[in-house]
Order: sequence, then structure tokens, then C-alpha cells
Amino acid sequence: MRSALLILTISAVLFSCNTELVKSEFRATNGGAWNKDNTIEFNFSEIDTVQRHNMFINIRNDATFPYSNLFLIAELEFPTGETVKDTLQYEMALPDGTWLGKGFGSIKENKLWYKENIVFPTSGVYTIRISQAMRKNGSVNGVANLEGITDVGFEIDKSSE
Repeated sequence: MRSALLILTISAVLFSCNTELVKSEFRATNGGAWNKDNTIEFNFSEIDTVQRHNMFINIRNDATFPYSNLFLIAELEFPTGETVKDTLQYEMALPDGTWLGKGFGSIKENKLWYKENIVFPTSGVYTIRISQAMRKNGSVNGVANLEGITDVGFEIDKSSE
């Protein structure tokens, strides 16, 4: 009986590991609100310069998030100083108000595509900067404090292609 339990535990540990995951990191927002001037920055290095990767932006939101979509500005800086800046839009809820994402309770986590099959061509420190770019209809100024975003993160996985 004891050896069966040990084998089951070891199997669970081995099969629960994600061998495709290269890097994952989160930062909490200030009190569950993301200020428009708060650019969240992550640095990463020691990444395979031959392997293709997929990059994701991970967002955790709660029920106080007042919108069905999310606009972000993401900037990826290479070790050479070159930067690639993207304006991104993601759907966060269905038209009936049902939250997308995974999770139980009031917090949902959304794994949002950012870059697909990207190769990091040089060794060194890469930086990703993410800021919210939400606007109310008819308003030029951005939403000063975006309520309901509790955490912002990024993830890099090995591409299967």
C-alpha cells in the first residue's frame, strides 16, 4: 500500500510539471487598481536563442472590473536596445457579462496571446513593459485608475512549432 501511494505521488508530480514553461512572473497592482501612469516592467535573460517561443500577458481581474475588453500597450526591448511596441485589445467578458479566463470565485486569470513563435536572437537582458490604455467612449484622457485589475504578469513558453 505504501509503495503504491509513493508511486502515485511521484507520478502526479512528474505529470503536473509544465515542461514547455520557460518563465512566468506576476506583479500586483496597487489596491486592485491599475494607474495609467504605472507601467509594469519585467526583465528576463538566459533564454534559448534558437528555440521558438510564445509570449503571453497574464491578467488577473475581479468582479469590480467595469469593462468587457481591455486595451494594453506592450513594449518589448531587446538587449541591443531595439524596441517593438504594440497596442493590444483583449476580450475579457462575453456579451452577457460572463467573465472569460480561469479561476474559481471572484478572481479570473486570463492568459492573453502577445507574441507567437518569437525567437530571441541575442543573449542578454530583455525587458517587457506593459501599461493599460483604457479610455471611456468620447474621452481623450485615459482611465486614471483602472479598477478590478489585481495582478499583471507575463509568461514565456516553448513553441511546439
